[in-house]
Amino acid sequence: IIQCKNKIENNNSDMDRVFAWCIVPFDVKNRTPEQRIDMLKELGIQKYAYDWRDKHLDEMVREWKLAKTNNIQVTAVWLWLDARTDTVGKLSALNERLFQNIDSANLSTDIWLSFNNNYFDSLPPNQALSKAVEIVRYVADRAAGLDCKVVLYNHGSWFGQPENQIDIIKALPGKDIGIVYSFHHAHQQLDRYPHLIDAMMPYLKAVNLNGMNRAGPMILPINEGDEEQAMIRLLKEKGYTGPLGVLGHVDTLDVKEVLVKNLAGLKNILDQTK
Repeated sequence: IIQCKNKIENNNSDMDRVFAWCIVPFDVKNRTPEQRIDMLKELGIQKYAYDWRDKHLDEMVREWKLAKTNNIQVTAVWLWLDARTDTVGKLSALNERLFQNIDSANLSTDIWLSFNNNYFDSLPPNQALSKAVEIVRYVADRAAGLDCKVVLYNHGSWFGQPENQIDIIKALPGKDIGIVYSFHHAHQQLDRYPHLIDAMMPYLKAVNLNGMNRAGPMILPINEGDEEQAMIRLLKEKGYTGPLGVLGHVDTLDVKEVLVKNLAGLKNILDQTK
């Protein structure tokens, strides 16, 4: 990355695969949709995945249409399910509104699906799998009706284990379900990481990168940890050529500054693995 003022110039073809993640609710400046799209354009980022909170429901259609107008792709939208409010046949009012917004914006994208720990933690593995298959089938069918696809997100707990996600996918042939793997939710999986990449490869739609130390912290800039260099190198060796997410996952900082630091760290690693 060559930085001149605020513009990030891309001189590495691998950087064309980069998208931004966790930039909507994690931003001390609380940017408007217009300001967020301007920021992405200024940084030279042409894709992002959309994380959200309740307050963003009123503005997300406007933002997605604005992104399209500015040739910025919304590659995914976050969907978080809670056992207290989301069941087969009836999602929470907020999640139902999310689906309405996707429809209103005519947005064809991936739905990154994850769950509150309360969805599976009290269940033995066989019951957890049965419940997961049922709800994932329902969400996948809802998504397909909007020309969207479900991608499973490793956000901790039973559902955050890639082996369990693969079992869910295998139980739903024909649904075209994928996996997005986030380094920052994988600290407890480091010893299994080479095996997990092999197992996930047929389903892997995106990888969210992060600086990685075994003892944490959860969020660390790319290229400031001990593990992520080897993890990214292994992805390349295994033949992964898909999207690479850079995080803005720090709610006490200007997300632009966080992205710039992560982009610079990623480019440094990619330059070393050419």
